[in-house]
Amino acid sequence: MIHSVTHCTFSDQVNTEIIFKIRHEVFVDEQKVSREEEFDEFELTSIHYLGYCDEMPAGTARWRITKDGIKLERFAVLKKYRLKGLAQAILTKVLEHVKPLGLPVYLNAQISAIEFYRKNGFESTGPLFMEAGIEHYKMTLTQV
Repeated sequence: MIHSVTHCTFSDQVNTEIIFKIRHEVFVDEQKVSREEEFDEFELTSIHYLGYCDEMPAGTARWRITKDGIKLERFAVLKKYRLKGLAQAILTKVLEHVKPLGLPVYLNAQISAIEFYRKNGFESTGPLFMEAGIEHYKMTLTQV
């Protein structure tokens, strides 16, 4: 499979619509997160990413600046494209963009994704907590 990743802001209506469809399918339909929790006030100020598998839109992520640094969020890959390297391609592209900013980088990882992030230089930095009804750990990038 050939992966490519592009990024955009909320003003890019075409890509934003595709991104939101992927997130709705993964988080709202599959994981039963409420639409209100999934789509929030940070959509406008985030940088969004759209990942493709063989030219098919299949995954997404976003990042934003917070008081604690750069928060990576909303990593989602459609079920039929999982475990094919797309999440890695998206994370790699996001990190290429945020590392040069020189701020701490962190995320809230679902339990099922802890090992993936650990292999990519993140370490758990807090206790287990619930977010949108799903168990998470805060993880911070330690390998810059």
